[in-house]
Amino acid sequence: MIRALLDWLNSPALLLLATPLSIAECLGFATGIACVWLAARNNIWNFPLGIANSALLLLLFFHARLFADAGLQVMFIALNLRGWWQWARHGTGAVLAVTSASDSQLRIALIGSLVSTLALAALLTLAKGSVPVFDASITALSLVAQWLLNRRVLQNWWWWMAVDVISIPVYIYKGLYLIALLYAVFLVLCISGYRSWRSALSSDSSAKAVPA
Repeated sequence: MIRALLDWLNSPALLLLATPLSIAECLGFATGIACVWLAARNNIWNFPLGIANSALLLLLFFHARLFADAGLQVMFIALNLRGWWQWARHGTGAVLAVTSASDSQLRIALIGSLVSTLALAALLTLAKGSVPVFDASITALSLVAQWLLNRRVLQNWWWWMAVDVISIPVYIYKGLYLIALLYAVFLVLCISGYRSWRSALSSDSSAKAVPA
Protein backbone atom coordinates (compact mmCIF):
# COMPACT_ATOMS: atom_id res chain seq x y z
CA MET A 1 0.00 0.00 0.00
CA ILE A 2 2.68 2.50 1.04
CA ARG A 3 4.95 1.37 -1.79
CA ALA A 4 2.14 1.82 -4.30
CA LEU A 5 1.45 5.33 -2.96
CA LEU A 6 5.14 6.30 -3.24
CA ASP A 7 5.33 4.95 -6.78
CA TRP A 8 2.24 6.96 -7.71
CA LEU A 9 3.65 10.17 -6.17
CA ASN A 10 6.94 9.66 -8.04
CA SER A 11 5.23 9.02 -11.36
CA PRO A 12 5.41 11.83 -13.98
CA ALA A 13 2.51 14.27 -14.14
CA LEU A 14 3.63 16.75 -16.83
CA LEU A 15 6.66 18.19 -18.64
CA LEU A 16 8.36 21.53 -17.93
CA LEU A 17 11.29 22.58 -20.14
CA ALA A 18 11.48 18.98 -21.38
CA THR A 19 11.85 17.82 -17.76
CA PRO A 20 9.24 15.42 -16.31
CA LEU A 21 7.58 16.67 -13.15
CA SER A 22 6.29 14.13 -10.66
CA ILE A 23 2.88 14.18 -9.02
CA ALA A 24 4.63 14.85 -5.68
CA GLU A 25 6.37 17.90 -7.15
CA CYS A 26 3.09 19.30 -8.51
CA LEU A 27 1.24 18.66 -5.24
CA GLY A 28 4.16 20.17 -3.31
CA PHE A 29 3.89 23.29 -5.46
CA ALA A 30 0.15 23.65 -4.83
CA THR A 31 0.22 22.98 -1.08
CA GLY A 32 3.27 25.21 -0.63
CA ILE A 33 1.62 28.23 -2.22
CA ALA A 34 -1.59 27.68 -0.25
CA CYS A 35 0.37 27.28 3.00
CA VAL A 36 2.38 30.52 2.67
CA TRP A 37 -0.64 32.44 1.37
CA LEU A 38 -2.62 31.46 4.47
CA ALA A 39 0.32 32.26 6.79
CA ALA A 40 0.62 35.72 5.24
CA ARG A 41 -3.03 36.27 6.15
CA ASN A 42 -2.64 35.05 9.73
CA ASN A 43 -4.82 32.02 8.99
CA ILE A 44 -4.28 29.01 11.24
CA TRP A 45 -4.98 26.57 8.41
CA ASN A 46 -1.48 27.26 7.10
CA PHE A 47 -0.28 24.59 9.56
CA PRO A 48 -2.15 21.49 8.28
CA LEU A 49 -1.27 22.46 4.71
CA GLY A 50 2.32 22.99 5.83
CA ILE A 51 2.38 19.43 7.20
CA ALA A 52 1.15 18.04 3.87
CA ASN A 53 3.67 20.16 1.97
CA SER A 54 6.54 18.99 4.16
CA ALA A 55 5.64 15.33 3.62
CA LEU A 56 5.69 15.81 -0.15
CA LEU A 57 8.94 17.78 -0.18
CA LEU A 58 10.56 15.15 2.04
CA LEU A 59 10.07 12.63 -0.74
CA LEU A 60 11.41 14.99 -3.41
CA PHE A 61 14.49 16.18 -1.54
CA PHE A 62 15.54 12.71 -0.45
CA HIS A 63 15.42 11.57 -4.06
CA ALA A 64 17.55 14.60 -5.07
CA ARG A 65 20.13 13.80 -2.33
CA LEU A 66 19.42 17.06 -0.54
CA PHE A 67 19.61 15.25 2.79
CA ALA A 68 19.45 18.28 5.07
CA ASP A 69 16.40 19.59 3.24
CA ALA A 70 14.79 16.16 3.52
CA GLY A 71 15.52 15.95 7.25
CA LEU A 72 14.25 19.51 7.61
CA GLN A 73 10.82 18.43 6.41
CA VAL A 74 10.54 15.93 9.29
CA MET A 75 11.29 18.74 11.74
CA PHE A 76 8.83 21.00 9.91
CA ILE A 77 6.07 18.47 10.45
CA ALA A 78 6.76 18.52 14.19
CA LEU A 79 7.12 22.31 14.29
CA ASN A 80 3.90 22.80 12.33
CA LEU A 81 2.07 20.60 14.81
CA ARG A 82 3.54 22.66 17.64
CA GLY A 83 2.71 25.93 15.89
CA TRP A 84 -0.83 24.78 15.21
CA TRP A 85 -1.28 24.20 18.95
CA GLN A 86 0.40 27.49 19.88
CA TRP A 87 -1.86 29.54 17.61
CA ALA A 88 -5.07 27.78 18.52
CA ARG A 89 -4.32 27.07 22.20
CA HIS A 90 -6.39 23.88 21.86
CA GLY A 91 -9.15 25.91 20.22
CA THR A 92 -10.22 27.60 23.45
CA GLY A 93 -7.71 30.33 24.27
CA ALA A 94 -6.81 33.61 22.67
CA VAL A 95 -4.88 33.53 19.41
CA LEU A 96 -1.31 34.77 19.64
CA ALA A 97 -0.86 38.42 18.65
CA VAL A 98 1.75 39.57 16.15
CA THR A 99 4.84 40.92 17.95
CA SER A 100 8.17 42.43 16.95
CA ALA A 101 11.34 40.55 17.85
CA SER A 102 13.17 41.64 20.97
CA ASP A 103 16.93 42.22 20.89
CA SER A 104 17.49 38.89 22.64
CA GLN A 105 15.29 37.03 20.14
CA LEU A 106 17.20 38.55 17.23
CA ARG A 107 20.54 37.60 18.80
CA ILE A 108 19.36 34.03 19.36
CA ALA A 109 18.04 33.84 15.80
CA LEU A 110 21.26 35.17 14.25
CA ILE A 111 23.61 33.05 16.34
CA GLY A 112 21.43 29.98 15.88
CA SER A 113 21.40 30.48 12.11
CA LEU A 114 25.20 30.80 11.90
CA VAL A 115 26.08 27.93 14.25
CA SER A 116 23.51 25.58 12.71
CA THR A 117 24.70 26.35 9.19
CA LEU A 118 28.34 25.62 10.03
CA ALA A 119 27.53 22.41 11.90
CA LEU A 120 25.18 21.09 9.23
CA ALA A 121 27.59 21.98 6.41
CA ALA A 122 30.32 19.91 8.09
CA LEU A 123 27.99 16.93 8.56
CA LEU A 124 26.66 17.10 5.00
CA THR A 125 30.18 17.30 3.59
CA LEU A 126 31.04 14.07 5.43
CA ALA A 127 27.81 12.49 4.20
CA LYS A 128 28.68 13.55 0.63
CA GLY A 129 25.44 15.42 0.22
CA SER A 130 24.81 17.66 -2.74
CA VAL A 131 25.77 21.38 -2.36
CA PRO A 132 26.31 20.95 1.41
CA VAL A 133 26.85 24.62 2.33
CA PHE A 134 23.71 25.84 0.56
CA ASP A 135 21.71 22.83 1.73
CA ALA A 136 22.82 23.53 5.31
CA SER A 137 22.01 27.25 5.14
CA ILE A 138 18.51 26.56 3.78
CA THR A 139 17.88 24.13 6.62
CA ALA A 140 19.29 26.31 9.39
CA LEU A 141 17.51 29.48 8.26
CA SER A 142 14.22 27.61 7.79
CA LEU A 143 14.30 26.22 11.32
CA VAL A 144 14.87 29.68 12.78
CA ALA A 145 12.14 31.12 10.55
CA GLN A 146 9.66 28.47 11.73
CA TRP A 147 10.62 29.11 15.36
CA LEU A 148 9.83 32.81 14.90
CA LEU A 149 6.64 32.06 12.93
CA ASN A 150 5.32 29.80 15.68
CA ARG A 151 5.66 32.75 18.07
CA ARG A 152 4.08 35.12 15.53
CA VAL A 153 7.18 37.30 15.47
CA LEU A 154 7.13 39.77 12.56
CA GLN A 155 10.77 39.19 11.65
CA ASN A 156 10.12 35.55 10.73
CA TRP A 157 9.54 36.88 7.20
CA TRP A 158 13.14 38.16 6.99
CA TRP A 159 14.41 34.61 7.49
CA TRP A 160 11.92 33.12 5.03
CA MET A 161 12.99 35.66 2.41
CA ALA A 162 16.64 34.65 2.89
CA VAL A 163 15.63 30.98 2.53
CA ASP A 164 13.85 31.72 -0.74
CA VAL A 165 16.74 33.71 -2.22
CA ILE A 166 19.16 30.84 -1.52
CA SER A 167 16.75 28.06 -2.51
CA ILE A 168 15.80 29.26 -5.99
CA PRO A 169 19.23 28.79 -7.65
CA VAL A 170 19.89 25.56 -5.70
CA TYR A 171 16.71 23.91 -6.93
CA ILE A 172 17.31 25.09 -10.49
CA TYR A 173 20.77 23.51 -10.28
CA LYS A 174 19.22 20.23 -9.05
CA GLY A 175 16.64 20.23 -11.86
CA LEU A 176 13.70 20.83 -9.50
CA TYR A 177 12.32 23.59 -11.70
CA LEU A 178 8.77 23.61 -10.35
CA ILE A 179 10.05 23.76 -6.76
CA ALA A 180 12.37 26.63 -7.77
CA LEU A 181 9.34 28.42 -9.19
CA LEU A 182 7.47 27.64 -5.97
CA TYR A 183 10.17 29.38 -3.93
CA ALA A 184 10.06 32.37 -6.27
CA VAL A 185 6.33 32.61 -5.52
CA PHE A 186 7.17 32.12 -1.83
CA LEU A 187 9.46 35.16 -2.00
CA VAL A 188 6.64 37.35 -3.34
CA LEU A 189 4.23 35.99 -0.72
CA CYS A 190 6.78 36.56 2.04
CA ILE A 191 7.11 40.21 1.08
CA SER A 192 3.31 40.49 1.12
CA GLY A 193 3.17 38.63 4.44
CA TYR A 194 5.71 40.95 6.02
CA ARG A 195 3.73 44.00 4.98
CA SER A 196 0.48 42.47 6.19
CA TRP A 197 1.92 41.48 9.59
CA ARG A 198 3.58 44.88 9.99
CA SER A 199 0.22 46.56 9.38
CA ALA A 200 -1.42 44.24 11.91
CA LEU A 201 1.28 45.05 14.45
CA SER A 202 0.84 48.79 13.88
CA SER A 203 -2.95 48.45 14.24
CA ASP A 204 -2.61 46.52 17.51
CA SER A 205 -0.15 49.11 18.87
CA SER A 206 -2.50 51.97 17.94
CA ALA A 207 -5.47 50.22 19.54
CA LYS A 208 -3.56 49.68 22.79
CA ALA A 209 -2.55 53.33 22.84
CA VAL A 210 -6.20 54.51 22.81
CA PRO A 211 -7.49 55.12 26.37
CA ALA A 212 -10.35 52.93 27.52
